[in-house]
Parts: sequence; C-alpha cells; structure tokens
Amino acid sequence: MSRGADRVRELWAAARPDLDTSPMEVIGPLKRVTALLEEALDHLYADAPLTGAELDVCLRLRHDPNPTIARRLADQMRHSRAAISKTLLRLEQRGLVTREPSPADRRAALVRLTPVGEAAVDALFPRQLAREAELLDGLGADRDRVIEALELLAEVLTRRT
Repeated sequence: MSRGADRVRELWAAARPDLDTSPMEVIGPLKRVTALLEEALDHLYADAPLTGAELDVCLRLRHDPNPTIARRLADQMRHSRAAISKTLLRLEQRGLVTREPSPADRRAALVRLTPVGEAAVDALFPRQLAREAELLDGLGADRDRVIEALELLAEVLTRRT
C-alpha cells in the first residue's frame, strides 16, 4: 500500500479505532488503477466518434448476430438501465445503432449496431487494444498472477452482489 494510503488508515485508526480499515488495502489500489487506466485511455476518445462508455456498449453489440434489448445490455454490463438507455439514444441519434420494437415484448426495443457503428468500433478498438498492451507491458512474468488475482476478486465480488 502507498504511504498516502497508510497515512489515511492511520488517521482513521486514531479518529475511529473501532473501524476496520483493512478493505482499503484492496479497494484503494483498485480505485487508483481504475483512475490511472481511464486517464491513460482518455486521449484515444478525444478525436474519436465514440466515447469510452459508448465503445463499451458497441463492443457488446459488434459480433452479436442477433439484436439485443437494452435491459440485457444493462445487466451484462452492470450499468443502470437509465444509463444504457441514454447511451443508446446518443448512439442512435448519430446513426451508430438502430432500435426497433421487439415482437416478443412491446415495451422493449431490439438494438443492433449499424454498419457505421461497426466501422467506428473497428477503427477505435484496435487503438484501444494497442494502448492497453503498451500499458500492461511492464507486468512481464507477473501478468498471469495479476490476472489470477483479478479473476479471484471478480468471483468473490460476484458472489457478494
């Protein structure tokens, strides 16, 4: 843990010795890694036709031969239905996805990536992958250990949510 995080735990221990601050040892670095990753990828979207959040949604649709419903996307991505709906509306307004009524459920719309949306994903995703590879290059032989630890954490969190 970083010295700053150690200091925060010390402060909490002094102010509230009844609190178990040990979760900060895991959650703190996760939040820091998430922020650093977002910061490192942010420039990719500056001149791109998609934001990072929009790309994530489009990636889910890219190779799915069947249209899907927004609710399923929200569940898969663990986002609120409102957030997915807003993202889909922006994508639809720019011609990157289409939404059409579902014959099985009139309240739902089937979502599909358009050819323009596919082209946007195909142009941006390789750039993102290259940047991510560059960022992770320093892991070297520890890469498998990191993957294993992250998969364990995801499994534990999945059981708890």
